[in-house]
Amino acid sequence: MKGFPVICILAIFSFCYFSLFPGSKWRFYCPGCDQRIIHPHTIIHPSHHRLVNIPREDKTNISHILFGIGGTASMWSRRRHYCELWWKPNVTRGFVWLDNEPALGDEPWPQTSPPYKVSADTARFKYTSWYGSRSAVRIARIVKENFQLGLDNVRWFVMGDDDTVFFTENLVNVLNKYDYKQMYYIGGISESVEQDVEHSYTMGYGGAGFAITLPAELVRILDGCIDRYAELYGSDQKIGGCMSEIGVPITKELGFHQLDIRGSPYGLLSAHPLAPLVSLHHLDYLQPLFPGMDRVASIRKLMNAYKYDSGRALQQSFCYDLTRNWSVSVSWGYTVQLYPFLVRAKDLNTPLQTFLTWRTWSQEPFTFNTRVLRMEPCERPVIFYFDGAQELGNGNTVTWYRRPQSMQWKQCDRNNFAAAYMVKSFNVSATYLNSRLWTKAPRRQCCEIMGGSDHQDGHVRVRIRGCNRWESVTPP
Repeated sequence: MKGFPVICILAIFSFCYFSLFPGSKWRFYCPGCDQRIIHPHTIIHPSHHRLVNIPREDKTNISHILFGIGGTASMWSRRRHYCELWWKPNVTRGFVWLDNEPALGDEPWPQTSPPYKVSADTARFKYTSWYGSRSAVRIARIVKENFQLGLDNVRWFVMGDDDTVFFTENLVNVLNKYDYKQMYYIGGISESVEQDVEHSYTMGYGGAGFAITLPAELVRILDGCIDRYAELYGSDQKIGGCMSEIGVPITKELGFHQLDIRGSPYGLLSAHPLAPLVSLHHLDYLQPLFPGMDRVASIRKLMNAYKYDSGRALQQSFCYDLTRNWSVSVSWGYTVQLYPFLVRAKDLNTPLQTFLTWRTWSQEPFTFNTRVLRMEPCERPVIFYFDGAQELGNGNTVTWYRRPQSMQWKQCDRNNFAAAYMVKSFNVSATYLNSRLWTKAPRRQCCEIMGGSDHQDGHVRVRIRGCNRWESVTPP
């Protein structure tokens, strides 16, 4: 009995400590509790009084996403090549929803394409848009038809068109920023103001793709919404109207690209927003990303860079060679712009206008600033395009960029351009961009010209890296 007072004192001390400091690693529990916490990921089972480990919940991965792709039987043979650039059989989950059974003849459905399903008849629904197509009704219901399949372990329902190219690793990283147990509606708006005014600033545009969690509430009211918004042109407008009724606003992510532009997307993609590249749309209506290539081959080339470092694709960095007064802007995996004069950071960060608006083919307005691409050769950058990549080990890569022979424009005869025209290629080294950077406060990475002014071999070496403290891109 001599030790009894000591035991009592220890028991009282323990009770006070763990009650007053509930955030400590080990917590006090009482015999009557249903679930007594010992550790953030361990409980005592109430009936057996033993420790049971609870596994930490996995992050969202590609298997948690169910894609719903809007397509037509008549266009699939032409559009399938875009889907097949990003679709991975037995990895990616989802379906392309067609208006009719495809006319395959004796040929089987391509194994490289998403499996298909035929949408239910929508003749009973109202559609009164005088300039649109009733297919908007069918495509709006894809999210409901996908949901009603009852597939297991789906956290996100992602919608897109048959000419939407998704960059799935980046899509997963973006969605991991959000709690899938809450209701989210994530996407992007149009680049052309005239489209946003006509359709909406507050919806996810369907060609760029959008993602929805917990779609049961949307599914419950969707059919009624379609009739209530019968005058709206597009399926994405109808979904946007329904989400307004639920009270869930669009969460805008800058990497979803509707590409409601005409001409060349070069200017936009060479000064990509500071966000992961998630999707590209309307590729059939734009010039190829790379000169001298067709559209599909052009996207395939971009994806060849993307597979080396998915998060870094199209990420812009710029720096100066002050010995030559050069300004260099790198859009990783796509292009390098060399200006044989000093250009301010704000200007380098503003897209060159190589495109017009979607509907009226006008010079403006857009939802972002642009700068004029001058026709005078002495005011234009010398442009190099991605030509290849190599993995160096330990998470390091090198990409190289060359001037295309098919784009030999009139040259500037000023002395400061002479050395620039002697450059044959840029070799850009970088370390794999950790996806966790996208969960932190955004900051563009820095770059530096390696080797000073020694570019006698015609190959300029650039290193992209995280910025140092107090570092800025400031010309003298």
